[in-house]
Amino acid sequence: MQVQRIVTNIMTTDVARADAFYRDILGLDLVMDHGWLRTYASSARMTVQVGVASEGGSDTPVPDLSIEVDDMAEALRRVEAAGIPVEYGPVDEPWGVRRFYVRDPFGKLVNILVHQ
Repeated sequence: MQVQRIVTNIMTTDVARADAFYRDILGLDLVMDHGWLRTYASSARMTVQVGVASEGGSDTPVPDLSIEVDDMAEALRRVEAAGIPVEYGPVDEPWGVRRFYVRDPFGKLVNILVHQ
């Protein structure tokens, strides 16, 4: 048996609110819309990972999601242009990533990172 895909589901009563963050800021494509469920995706090939942690590193809280991007400066520019407060960073971490934390429209803590 091999895991084919891992899907993150976030509970909300207003799925349309996801567009501003996951589509407009992060650039994901809306690939499915059932009205009660929207799925955002990227055509990029990705590695399946599940993280289990007691802290988020550097004495930060454990993020709900970690999203690796290819352009940290552009991700930060989009977040700031949308008026979303950065809760941590941007910072270069000793384990080789540059990252910052923000909250999505549903209050989930999102770790946006790039490997250096």
